[in-house]
Amino acid sequence: MSSTDSPRGPIDSSRVPRYAGPATFARLPRVDEVGRTDVAVVGVPFDTGVSYRPGARFGGNAIREASRLLRPYNPAQDASPFALAQVADAGDIAANPFNINEAVETIEGAADDLLGTGARLMTLGGDHTIALPLLRSVAKKHGPVALLHFDAHLDTWDTYFGAEYTHGTPFRRAVEEGILDTSALSHVGTRGPLYGKQDLTDDEKMGFGIVTSADVMRRGVDEIADQLRQRIGDRPLYISIDIDVLDPAHAPGTGTPEAGGLTSRELLEILRGLSSCHLVSADLVEVAPAYDHAEITSVAASHAAYELTTIMSRQIAVEKEAKEAKEAEDAK
Repeated sequence: MSSTDSPRGPIDSSRVPRYAGPATFARLPRVDEVGRTDVAVVGVPFDTGVSYRPGARFGGNAIREASRLLRPYNPAQDASPFALAQVADAGDIAANPFNINEAVETIEGAADDLLGTGARLMTLGGDHTIALPLLRSVAKKHGPVALLHFDAHLDTWDTYFGAEYTHGTPFRRAVEEGILDTSALSHVGTRGPLYGKQDLTDDEKMGFGIVTSADVMRRGVDEIADQLRQRIGDRPLYISIDIDVLDPAHAPGTGTPEAGGLTSRELLEILRGLSSCHLVSADLVEVAPAYDHAEITSVAASHAAYELTTIMSRQIAVEKEAKEAKEAEDAK
């Protein structure tokens, strides 16, 4: 497929039932079935960095299975994301489950390769350790990026059992490495007990703002989304979603659940409110299907990934249209 061809979309559900056929994300084609990929949906089945319940290594495929019911038109954003840009499933990045340092390097290298094709990434974890190598790769292309981190937890610990790379440390490492724009960082949905008040003090020194789950409840999604848009501005943005940002009632299938979280509706509405931000890539992590019931968590995760993919597809289409208009003007 050339750059001028129409994107290839999902399998037609009127010809092949949704429960049949390969479980690619949203039943989209694989990257080897298309000539170009604008948004690559890639799995990282890695959960060696977890500190409590394991199982997120199976999250990516659980999200893919739940995504069978996603449809081509997104009315909330008035867009057909799979017609606006070529979205394709890039399969999984296979990382060493016995060596975290090696796994981090492998993930970074694979992300480099995918971003090098011109694609943006929608990554399905895996545990939150994977955010660090993904951010490293994105920063090579865009420079230090703004970050919106949806999570019950801060994930800015220094070490855990002496380990620098865990699912609780990626954003401290990212700040230390200079790959985040520290003027535009925010946690969303944080809650629950901490080890001490110093956790908050350290986090603030790194430049993070905090929107708690209680803030979302009291102030509402529209006000929160507006606050986040103002903080991000027009900077290149990376969004990282730990599914435990949702209350266990909406996401029981995760490794470190905390009571008092966002509803799935609140998360989706906040994401939709960020559609004007310059989203360069995103991840969604910590889905552990062994603790799920009736695919509650995987369904919520698939819809969140769908909203993020829609945002990226819309922006890609706008950028392509602007480029074509400029080329036409220059040709006159």
